[in-house]
Amino acid sequence: MSNLKSKVFFADLRAGSRRNLFDKIGEILALAGAKTRFRKGHLVAVKLHFGEKGNSSYIRPVFVRKAVDAIKETGALPFLTDTNTLYVGTRGNTVTHLKTAIENGFAYPVVGAPLVIADGLRGELATDVRVDGKFFESVKIASMIAGANGLLALTHFKCHEMTGFGGALKNIGMGCASREGKLAQHSNLAPIVDPAGCTACGECSLACPVNAIDIGSVAVINASSCIGCGHCIAACPEGTINIQWDETASNLQGKMAEYAKGALAGKDGRTLFVNFVTDVSPACDCYGHNDAPIVPDIGILASADPVAIDQASADLVNAEEGIRDSALKAGHERGGDKFRGVHPAVDWEVQLDAAASLGLGKRLYEIEKI
Repeated sequence: MSNLKSKVFFADLRAGSRRNLFDKIGEILALAGAKTRFRKGHLVAVKLHFGEKGNSSYIRPVFVRKAVDAIKETGALPFLTDTNTLYVGTRGNTVTHLKTAIENGFAYPVVGAPLVIADGLRGELATDVRVDGKFFESVKIASMIAGANGLLALTHFKCHEMTGFGGALKNIGMGCASREGKLAQHSNLAPIVDPAGCTACGECSLACPVNAIDIGSVAVINASSCIGCGHCIAACPEGTINIQWDETASNLQGKMAEYAKGALAGKDGRTLFVNFVTDVSPACDCYGHNDAPIVPDIGILASADPVAIDQASADLVNAEEGIRDSALKAGHERGGDKFRGVHPAVDWEVQLDAAASLGLGKRLYEIEKI
């Protein structure tokens, strides 16, 4: 790969009557190449996180609308998309996921694009994409993302308890995976049934494609037969089938990078990444709450390189002085490692090195402020 630095465009949050944040979003998308990367008739997946019910740190729908309008100007056809979650919550199936998204403000009259949950009703629709990685020969990408002509990843940049931070790489790596793909990244073991809550209704057994679940007084998953599809987790009406979160943070980041490679496969020159480095919360948006940010709001970044934009976002966060009255426990000084200050056991640089080694981008970058 060339030693040339990747270009990352940066817009701060200063605004006035002649140039507001909506104007800046349009400018930064144009500079990053939206007009040349998306073409007339292309179906463009706008990958974002709609926010769990009770969480409010996700990207504002009115900002998403500006990105949608920028894609429409090229003649392309954008749709907002995410995948169903692995765990039980308000986004674990398409019906409640869409309901949550609309309640959080992502209705068509606001965002100007249809909402599509990319992996089916319960996360079962996946396309196998070959990656020939250290962890996976192939990965399972949500079918409607795999089938899109292009992808625009809009990411709320924040801390994360397993990856140090959640940026563009996590948005496309974990966020574009089917339920089976998410389970493969998080765990090496079969799900387990909590007998205290199991009613032996049999819904999990009916959902299992390989008949790996026996129903007696409670459901029992045969680990030797389980293929890790995660269908039983979605099918359980009591929410008593649990993931064994046994994967290490380093391995999870390596797996996530391979899934990011799969998500971008077949879309060369037709992808773009925008990070909103605002409300930098100490944990991901998958919780039904969000704690106070650990640094002041910084700005918006855009790049064609997902590695460079995440590296630049992390560097900008670390360059800030940390907020004392927050979950940040160390690294408050400018230049201090804010991500280890919240999650000290996680080496967040693993995901950047892994993605760079897979050819997804470069850690070397130059920022152009607009």
